[in-house]
Amino acid sequence: MKTNIHPTYFEKAQVVCVCGNKFTVGSTRENIHVELCYKCHPFYTGEQRFVDTASRIQKYQNKQQKAVDYKKVVTKKVEEKKQQQEGPKSLREMLMGLK
Repeated sequence: MKTNIHPTYFEKAQVVCVCGNKFTVGSTRENIHVELCYKCHPFYTGEQRFVDTASRIQKYQNKQQKAVDYKKVVTKKVEEKKQQQEGPKSLREMLMGLK
């Protein structure tokens, strides 16, 4: 191995979670800050909650709502087009419609 090219390895790197839990691991960084650990992660605690840091759930719900709105607009346009096509087709039908 070449000398002086490898990062410094810390035997007792401190990991700090948002929940306040602290523990030590081996790492190339001396301090590590994390959002979830084994004490607050829903899989390990058995809680049912959503971990959504990038608001992915809200984005998905907005996307679904836009799809529903778009479908309403498309069906409305299709119905209007059908009504226009069902109108009188000849001069006689137009004159009969005036009565």
